[in-house]
Amino acid sequence: MTRSGAVPSAADGQEQASDARDESVGIRIHLDQILVRQEMTLTELSDQIGLTIANLSILKNGHARAIRFSTLSRLCEVLRCQPGDLLSYEPTDGRPAG
Repeated sequence: MTRSGAVPSAADGQEQASDARDESVGIRIHLDQILVRQEMTLTELSDQIGLTIANLSILKNGHARAIRFSTLSRLCEVLRCQPGDLLSYEPTDGRPAG
């Protein structure tokens, strides 16, 4: 059973896209760098925001296909950061972002 605000995964009954398709989206998650800067473990973050370690791991490793605003908000609150610190966009077609 997943906790409220869970990140969708194959375990939740949703079909997981191939790595190539995930890469083509261009959204990058920087949770791992923020955790290092905050000197926080995934387990500590899980306890503080109420998501399972498995769902946070999916997010951290860039395999999530979606994130709820409530989850993003809670991550920002606990990690004392902005959504732009957690997410970035990198075009996949070779054009510069912006």
